[in-house]
Amino acid sequence: MRFVETIKNIWTIEELRKRLIVTFMLVLVYRLGCYIVLPGISPSDLDALSNFTNKSGLMQLLDMFSGGAFSQASIFALGIMPYITASIVIQLLGMVLPSFQKMQREGESGRQKLNQYTRYLTVLILLLQGPAYLVNLQVQVSSAGGHASMGFWTVVYLTIILAAGSMFIMWLGERITDRGIGNGISFIILVGIIARLPQAIWYEFYSRLPGSQGSEGGLVMFIVEFILLFAVTVGAVLLVQGTRKVPVQYAKRIVGNKQYGGARQYIPLKVNAAGVMPIIFAQAIMFIPITLAGFGAREGSSGFFNTFSDINGFWYNFVYFIMIVAFTYFYTAITVRPTQMADEMKRNNGFIPGVKPGKKTAEYLDTIMSRITLPGSIFLGIVAILPAFARLFGISQNFAQFFGGTSLLILVGVVLDTLQQVETHLMMHHYDGLMKDGRIKGRTTGSAY
Repeated sequence: MRFVETIKNIWTIEELRKRLIVTFMLVLVYRLGCYIVLPGISPSDLDALSNFTNKSGLMQLLDMFSGGAFSQASIFALGIMPYITASIVIQLLGMVLPSFQKMQREGESGRQKLNQYTRYLTVLILLLQGPAYLVNLQVQVSSAGGHASMGFWTVVYLTIILAAGSMFIMWLGERITDRGIGNGISFIILVGIIARLPQAIWYEFYSRLPGSQGSEGGLVMFIVEFILLFAVTVGAVLLVQGTRKVPVQYAKRIVGNKQYGGARQYIPLKVNAAGVMPIIFAQAIMFIPITLAGFGAREGSSGFFNTFSDINGFWYNFVYFIMIVAFTYFYTAITVRPTQMADEMKRNNGFIPGVKPGKKTAEYLDTIMSRITLPGSIFLGIVAILPAFARLFGISQNFAQFFGGTSLLILVGVVLDTLQQVETHLMMHHYDGLMKDGRIKGRTTGSAY
């Protein structure tokens, strides 16, 4: 009953109601666009691409990030990943180029310039990925007996359509951020993942029925899988919400006798301050080899391409794990600035008991962040490669993606962020929130898009 009452409260707040409606309408536009096939492509010839996608694990990841648009040869086939790749490059440039560092320090004006550069780079990446996708589409359809002849000018105008589709998705994400529930790009990815979940559950259930191929364990195994999925989800929530509190003594003047008293407060430092962004960054980088290879494996191909297109292979998961750990430290260094925190504490007459203000405080905070980021990054990497272990134990390719990895952490992170946004609106209007204590913790970072 309390949940029903909360839903009524949400609908009562006019601003929140409008934001939810806008978000729903924009998501509906995105989902409809995922089923609009590219001009000149026969829907009956798409079974070849769909079959190839189901056989290739990495293709399934690409299809998941695009909400199924990849296998549908949709105008949204390239999805939002080119924009995320461009964002990674721009943030890396901000670490090494003084001109980009200056723009990062310029506040809103600098942020707008960096966003503009990100868009330009996104277009460039799309112009490279578009022809690669179309070449793969032609090969897969032709090998299945279909007809998908693409001349030079056909590739040109279809590439323009694909690029425009991805830029339109980016625009939808920005509108969700500005006028909807917030975190638009992350929400777009979330919708694409959720769209694949019902089909994955049904396929796993069907495969466990007696007489089906891969039915070892039957429905009992299916129930065990859901219990394990619940346990992994709880672990992911703890990872996203985990904090370490550093005590800070804020000097507070007492007006009556003009003496100073101490009021102890805490700095909550997150175990995983980077949220799900390291996984998204690492996944975008892992997509680069398959993009350069034209998205599809060729008969008899070997070496580097086969190694980094096999998501069950040792080297793919090892490199993926290392990249997640590295990106966790990288993104934490960008978002958590101990020097800035120490300066703000000093200006507010605050200090950490037993640590001198200023440089010593910054060094202390940096040490604490390094210590708690290491286990957080390792746990994040383990959760990311859990789907590979799930597949080793006979769980289907589609359903195994939700046993950790990008799918689970994005689901957990974005859902917590969304609930926190709704909770904030409810508390502002003095309504009971979605949780009893009214303290839903979303990611304090990771909403850079």
